[in-house]
Amino acid sequence: TREYDNLVVPLLRRMSHLEELTLYLNILGGPIFIDGNHLDNRILIHMPQLHTFTYYISTENAITDPVIHPSNADIQRTFKNANHGKVSYITNNFPNMLFNTVTYLMVRDKVGFKHEFFVRLARSFPFVKHLSVSNIRSPFLKFDERHLINDDWSSIVKYAHLISLDIENVNSHYIEHFLNETKTHLPCLIQLKIRYNLLEIVTQNFTRDATRCNCAKVKRLIVKDSIVYSKDVYRYFPSLSI
Repeated sequence: TREYDNLVVPLLRRMSHLEELTLYLNILGGPIFIDGNHLDNRILIHMPQLHTFTYYISTENAITDPVIHPSNADIQRTFKNANHGKVSYITNNFPNMLFNTVTYLMVRDKVGFKHEFFVRLARSFPFVKHLSVSNIRSPFLKFDERHLINDDWSSIVKYAHLISLDIENVNSHYIEHFLNETKTHLPCLIQLKIRYNLLEIVTQNFTRDATRCNCAKVKRLIVKDSIVYSKDVYRYFPSLSI
């Protein structure tokens, strides 16, 4: 929502007798990051009967002032109120811990993701079922780094429970990462959202063996343009619904 201050905050303040609250918010373009101080001073102080508060709040801001750049520690310190209990947070440098209950995950950045990032992602989110990746930058942009591309893929990443993958808004580097079975193993993938022209390139017009296995169980292929699939596509995606 872009109406957090105008709609969400006034609504919550009217719920003064509420005892339990589960809140999921994705706030776009707000003036601040929602931290513990904000929750205490603008919302929770108006809900004296509340004893259970479960929440996920994502704040997406474009920061142009380099001075206004709170660190992970800065945000964590704002949750000093003991009533918050255990607080977990995820940033680009997500902590070395397991998130066993996360099944939906979206990752995006303006900085390229290297293979090690996805290795850690798979370890930290072992039960993720729906994954969306948005990144148009290759991790190796400089000419003198191009030789590192093959060295970067040193181990196979396995997403044992992943059924849906959205890689529509990515550089072809990441399509290679996910579809090439020598780099990533997707045994349960049944839905794939992707740009058709990049799919053609990475699969070498639906003839490449290295990307065939991860496509074998896909039942739904989502592409932006209306396309009549050729017989080669159906042979490459044998589970695809006609």
